[in-house]
Amino acid sequence: MNEDVEPQSGYTSPPPGVPVKELRFRLPDLPEVRQFAEDEARATGMPEEAVGDFVIAVNEVATNAVTHGAGRGALRTWTVDGDLVVEVHDEGAWKPGPLPGAVGGMGLWVARLLSSDFTLRVGSGGSTVIMRFPGKS
Repeated sequence: MNEDVEPQSGYTSPPPGVPVKELRFRLPDLPEVRQFAEDEARATGMPEEAVGDFVIAVNEVATNAVTHGAGRGALRTWTVDGDLVVEVHDEGAWKPGPLPGAVGGMGLWVARLLSSDFTLRVGSGGSTVIMRFPGKS
């Protein structure tokens, strides 16, 4: 991933026994990622006016995973206290960005603004973004 957010410590994984859905993807699969995200948002009862923002945030992070990572990514979703949590992982190396005056490179920044909680974990095993979104209103 290559974005404007500094790596953060902290990591959230699904609580034991919570059902987790997973989708592995590559660049040509991004339409499937968006549909998966939309379906998950609606399945958790996310307010309709929030579904579009959720899909945008997931798409931005997934696009980063396949363009700046190793060309593939994994997306997982689960719910915690009615909120929808989404994790996107790639096997790429962290490269801070964008440079001042850059036209692109705002995807993680946008995702961070749209989510209620945002965690970025980087290391030798790749980059992982975890975002949390309010579910039922």
